[in-house]
Amino acid sequence: MRHVLIGGDGFVGRHLTRALVAEGESVLVADLQQTAPDIPAGVAFVRADVTDPASLDSVPVGPDDVVYNLAARLLVPILPRGQRQDYFWSVNHDGHRNVIERMERAGAGKLVYFTTDMVYGHTRTTPKTEDHPVTPLGPYGAAKAASEALCREARSRGMSVSIFRPRLIIGPGRLGILSKLFRLIDLNLPVPVIGNGRNPYQFISVYDCVTAAKAAAGHGCPNGEWNLGSLEPPPVERLLGDLIKRAESRSILLRTPAGAVKATLGALDRLGMPLMDPEQYLIADETCILDVSKAERELGWRPQYRDSDMLIAAFEEYRRGRTAGARVPAREAAR
Repeated sequence: MRHVLIGGDGFVGRHLTRALVAEGESVLVADLQQTAPDIPAGVAFVRADVTDPASLDSVPVGPDDVVYNLAARLLVPILPRGQRQDYFWSVNHDGHRNVIERMERAGAGKLVYFTTDMVYGHTRTTPKTEDHPVTPLGPYGAAKAASEALCREARSRGMSVSIFRPRLIIGPGRLGILSKLFRLIDLNLPVPVIGNGRNPYQFISVYDCVTAAKAAAGHGCPNGEWNLGSLEPPPVERLLGDLIKRAESRSILLRTPAGAVKATLGALDRLGMPLMDPEQYLIADETCILDVSKAERELGWRPQYRDSDMLIAAFEEYRRGRTAGARVPAREAAR
């Protein structure tokens, strides 16, 4: 058996590759390019594009292999609203369909797939279990929800597909939207909070994502959907307050009226000057907590990392990167 990681050169893929190789597993990475400098020796690489079915045919997949589709377009960078539909659907839905069809042509029947908690949309019940209504708020979540439907169709044809719905994934190697927050704190500037900051915010560590993926593979990729998130997420005000204190910053939390801020962000978005994606700010003041107990019951998986620890570790990585960049000539830092 081999582990075939489609989009394996990305954030989750790199961590999963290292974990699998450390356990003596055979791994093949398929992606647009190989950029990771520290991929373990012996890992095979094939150049492939999920939007091109002919390209995927170059990926060797056998009937006994486990395939992980990690290829995705995320909410960063923020795009003008007119570009979002094609941008997200071409990879997150159409590309996923191409992966499934490639597997079926090869007779491969085990798939692990990461979607997003953005498929849920507004909070209807707290915490959100896997049977929460699926009402995405934009093309990113909609494309992921539609890709889950492709998985269910594949199951009806005999494929085993494990679907994970993670909260915001953080860990070494990815800052994403957090870099804007960290810059404010680093410069001792006020940190705007949409709403009163009393709602909790939940992350998921990339390391916990890796153990979840391995748990699914170890169980033969059972059919099902599982939430991935931390345990006991703290309120936003405490989460950010602890970070500001740890950073020895003079930043303060600037609480804002949620309705007015959302209206302003929506107006800017319609004018082609987006500051945040609507799928982010529309739920920023809601209690968005995923119930992860199903994964523990059915897969034996339990998250090990706390939100505050994850956020502080990400901030420290940001500071190390900023310091290292300042020491490198601009011409070299841009490479």
